[in-house]
Order: sequence, then C-alpha cells, then structure tokens
Amino acid sequence: MALGRTFAVGLVGLAGTLVEVEAHLAASLPAFVLVGLPDASLAEARDRVRAAVGSTGLVWPNRRVTVNLSPAALRKSGPAFDLAVAVAVLAAARALDPERAARTVHLGELGLDGRLRPVRGVLPAVAAAVAAGRPDVVVPAADLAEACLVPGARATGCATLAEVVARHGGTVAVPDVAPVAPDRPSGARRHDQGDLADVLGQDEARWAVEVAAAGAHHVLLLGPPGAGKTMLASRLPGLLPDLTEPEAVEVTAVHSVAGVFDPAGGLLLRPPFEDPHHTATPASIVGGGSGIPRPGAASRAHRGVLFMDEAPEFSSAVLQTLRQPLEHGELVIHRTGGAARYPARFQLVMAANPCPCGYAFGKGLLCRCTALDRRRYLGRLDGPLLDRVDVQVEVPPVRRTALTGDTGETTAEVAARVGAARAAQADRWRGTPWRVNSDVPGRALRERLRARAGLLADIDGAVDAGRLTLRGADRALRLAWTVADLAGRTAPDRDDVGRGVALRTRGQGGA
Repeated sequence: MALGRTFAVGLVGLAGTLVEVEAHLAASLPAFVLVGLPDASLAEARDRVRAAVGSTGLVWPNRRVTVNLSPAALRKSGPAFDLAVAVAVLAAARALDPERAARTVHLGELGLDGRLRPVRGVLPAVAAAVAAGRPDVVVPAADLAEACLVPGARATGCATLAEVVARHGGTVAVPDVAPVAPDRPSGARRHDQGDLADVLGQDEARWAVEVAAAGAHHVLLLGPPGAGKTMLASRLPGLLPDLTEPEAVEVTAVHSVAGVFDPAGGLLLRPPFEDPHHTATPASIVGGGSGIPRPGAASRAHRGVLFMDEAPEFSSAVLQTLRQPLEHGELVIHRTGGAARYPARFQLVMAANPCPCGYAFGKGLLCRCTALDRRRYLGRLDGPLLDRVDVQVEVPPVRRTALTGDTGETTAEVAARVGAARAAQADRWRGTPWRVNSDVPGRALRERLRARAGLLADIDGAVDAGRLTLRGADRALRLAWTVADLAGRTAPDRDDVGRGVALRTRGQGGA
C-alpha cells in the first residue's frame, strides 16, 4: 500500500474551499477510481491524467488507483483538479517527493501531451489557498501573472507536468515547450468611454447623469432616436472614481471566474462596463451553465455600470431577473449541481424610446404608432422594476443651435465634482455598512432631517398624489442628499428635495 497527497481548491461562486487530494495505490487488479463527488468534467480527468503521465515519460502504476477529493460532501467541478490528481498519484508511486507535494496547492488542466492549460478562477482560488494557510501554489505558466496578484502567495508557473515533477524532486526529462496561451472570449475587451464634452446640448440629462454618478443611482433615459442617450450612458463609467483595493480584488475575482480577465494589466482598477444586446437570455445576464453556474453580465458589471440599450426590447424574463440584484446587490443562483453566490452591486442604466418607432415625443407628429402600441411598449418596463430606478429623465431632441454653441464640461471636470461628492458621502457614513447615498435606507436619511420641519413637503405631496410610492419616496430623498453633496452642502434644503423629486418623477414635481 502507498499513499500520496496534495491540495487543490474547489470554487463555488467566488468562495474557495481547500480540497485535499489523496491517492491510494493497492495491490489489486489495475483500475483508476475517482471519488469525492466529482462532476462529469472532473470524472474525465482519469483519462487526461493517465495520458499526460505517459506522455511525460513516467510509468503509470500497475495497481488499483483510488483518488479521493476531500471534503467528500463538496461537489467538485471543472478541469482545474487535473494537476493535483496527477501529482497525488505520482507522489503515491514515489515518482516525486511526497513531502513537497503535500505542502503545495496545485491548480491546472492537463493536456494529453502533458502540457498545462490555463483555467478560470485562479485569483479567487489562490486567495482561498493563502487564507487557508497554504501559500505555496503551482499554476499553469499562463496563469502565473494572475496568481501573483494575491498578496502573500508564493506562486510558481509551470508549462508541463514534467516541469512540476522535476520541481518536486522527480527524475524526468523536461521538454522545452511554449506555455499554452489562454483562450479569452471577447468579453475581455476594454470599453472606449469617450468624453462627456462630445455630448452636445442636453444640459438637464447631463446633470442627471452627474447626479447618478455621484450617488451610484440607477438611471432611465427616455427619448427619441439620436438624442444622445447611448452617448450619455457610455460616458457614465468615466465619471466614477477608481475602485478601492478591496473592490478591485472583488471585481477582478468575478472576471477571473467568468474567464474574461487579462492579468497582463493587473487588477481591474476602473469600474467595469457591460452592455449586453437585447437578445440576451436570462442566463447570460444573471449567470448560468451546467454544474456550478458562471457569473453573467450583471455580476461582471459589479461596482460598475450595466447598460441596457433599447431596454423595452429585452425579454420580460430578463428584466424580472434584475429585481434581486437591484434590491440586494448580489445574485444567488441555484442549480442541481449547487448554488453559487456572486456580487452584483452595479449601476443600472436603461435607455428607451418612447414608442416602437421612437418618435412619440413632444407633439408626436412623426409617430406612426397607435396609443395601444405605445402603452404596450413602455409597459414592458413594469412598475416594480421602474420603482427601483432612482433617476428617470426625458432626453429631448437636440436643437440645431447646439451644433454651433459652446461644448459642455469635460469628463475630467465633472468627475472631480463626483469624486468630491463621493468623498463627502464616505465621510458621512463612516462606521456604517454604507458608502454611497443609494445604499442608505430612507429611515437613516430621515433621522438626520427630523429637526427640519416642512423640508420633506414635496416628497409627502408626491406620495399623497400617487406620483411616488413609499420606496420611491426613499429614493427621491437619496437623490436630494446627492444633489446637496454635489453643491457642497452638509444636508439637503427644500430646493434639493424638489430637485430629487423632479429627477424621480421625470419633472412632474411634488405637491
């Protein structure tokens, strides 16, 4: 009997669990058994590992090989366990130093030729290993830059299984091969934000976007084609401050698990921007897939912007799935293979035409839609969803005079005011779980204004008239605080509250 062990990491969402990989060789009929609740992709590791060991020039043990993944109650998924399984078997066969193998965490997929292929989720997996007291980690060479982003990790990159065996004291010829390059999907692209000065006219809409950026409020832009809705939305990320280090690690971990992170640029320090097409499915927005679900666009937009252009064209199922993250800032996705929890605290920006043809604006002389068509079209953005959107602003057509007029403020100028407003909010809510006004419950905001009688008359009047729900009243109050922060005031006055109500009700006012 011979026993070898090493470690790997099992990921469920962003949560990593240290997995002990044990290999037992018994004097019996040759067989290879993998136990410990592996899924189908992991069960196939038996064939990949055996072929890779043979291609490396080592002899596969002519015994009954049993590999156990502990804890056995945790479902394991994906090919990232391949390397750990191979090392544990070779440690049991004494083809390498078992003590070195037992001190190291191994992550990586094996090719049949023995090369190591990159895997998803290296950053959160290495972070989990370091947190569990196992800082020595071996990863594929292509994933080394990502692993080195984790503070305290002692990461080593290897291109082949032979290189790993040699590192652990085994005697084997190490081939000189190029590392396998990662296959990253198009989601790894960088967003070209442009400058806010490119938006001509639209002073009210520009100010509304500035308020949204300052308080991390959700936005609905409603107007005809060509008014500048998409331009305004695409420039919103440029107004947001850089991510803090904990936020950057969290956002980068999501993108790593999704397989769209390029470690060459280091941690993601800028807020992400996701703009899915209106034909997107619910799974592509909130996450999905077989086994443990992968993060979707809503989670990839965490701490950034999720832009839904032509929002009424999205399916009702997609729009309804946004309620949970808008309310709680996270997504919990349940599947038969397990449940995954992903952060999803994003700013939702929706752009919509007023009708299917887009011209039911002002007098609507060019509109070809019936009244029923208009109601049905905007009715796709149902009340429960819109009630969670703080800023709702109409974007009118741009006048010809805007072409020759002065350009508006640049992104840098507006971003400076936004940064100062964010700093004021962070100082106000220091010692609480809140950092921006959009996170703060209405009760906490009202308590700070309790001594100022009559200040909330506009909000009370809008509630009595049915223009605001109680949730909408809280959101209008949050907007009033953000307007005050942009103006440099320590608390909102009556004018700020009126502006907050106008932003919430598309300028319909209060009492």
